[in-house]
Amino acid sequence: MLLRLLRRTAVLLASLAVISVAVFAFMAVLPGDPARVALGVNASEEAVHQLRARFGLDRPLVAQYFGWLRGLVTFDLGDSYVSGAAIGPQIADRLQVTLWLVGTAILIAVLVAVPAGTLIAVRHRTPSGVLLSALSQVGVAVPAFLAGILLITVFAVGLGWLPANGWTPPAEDPAAFASQLVLPAFSLGVVQAAVLTRYVRSAVLDVLREDYLRTARSKGLRPMRALVRHGLRNAAVPVVTVLGLQLATLLVGAVVVERVFVIPGLGSLLLDGVANRDLILVQDVVMVLVVAVLLVNYLVDLLYLVIDPRLRTGGR
Repeated sequence: MLLRLLRRTAVLLASLAVISVAVFAFMAVLPGDPARVALGVNASEEAVHQLRARFGLDRPLVAQYFGWLRGLVTFDLGDSYVSGAAIGPQIADRLQVTLWLVGTAILIAVLVAVPAGTLIAVRHRTPSGVLLSALSQVGVAVPAFLAGILLITVFAVGLGWLPANGWTPPAEDPAAFASQLVLPAFSLGVVQAAVLTRYVRSAVLDVLREDYLRTARSKGLRPMRALVRHGLRNAAVPVVTVLGLQLATLLVGAVVVERVFVIPGLGSLLLDGVANRDLILVQDVVMVLVVAVLLVNYLVDLLYLVIDPRLRTGGR
């Protein structure tokens, strides 16, 4: 177990190093001068030169990379080329918003997908099972932004039950925060629930065919009790893998949903940085998203050890 943990940690650190080089190199090769863009086309060469010196853009690329990397490690993400404001506090504020949205969405997905996928697997030869399976297939084909627009049309515009957009911090007004979170979280969560339902169904179907489950039923356990007691834990291993991938997808998918619902999250900050050609801001936000995705994959690997005891003992 310790060897596996050390190996996965080494892979995580190596991946972070490689990705940091890739992100920096991609931003460095983009055409245009960030200082010229920030000051405008009518700025004097002296002003452009001073701004480049202020942000260290006149240094060699290797020196710029290691300076940026040192800032990442010390949580000093530099200043915006456009506004001159510190980027670290901006990302911290926006990240809280995105984490609330993504966390609520993945909770909705799990709460919907696990019972629905299990029910479809248990009743896969019945009309109700076929109907639920068809509904999950339809849900897979619906993009999150379209689900958001439909939810706004029905529950905000049509029924007037919930606000169509906006964001209020939970500490400021919990009721307003909850009402504004419902629609964007469901637009992300329901779509991911449809995807996860398909994997839960497949995993449970595989477990239902196992000999140990038939043995448990032959000893007198009811089919559903035998599944809950002996099957779901084994079915959880492939589902956790997909859940980790979905978390990464949600972090990226939140970019569009935040625009639809006018939520000031990390995705909105990224799009604003792209629109303003604020390359250092874009670079920092992309790196934060990549680190989040890699950490999710790392935690999923650790979760395997909790779910499957055979991995802790080195068994197959």
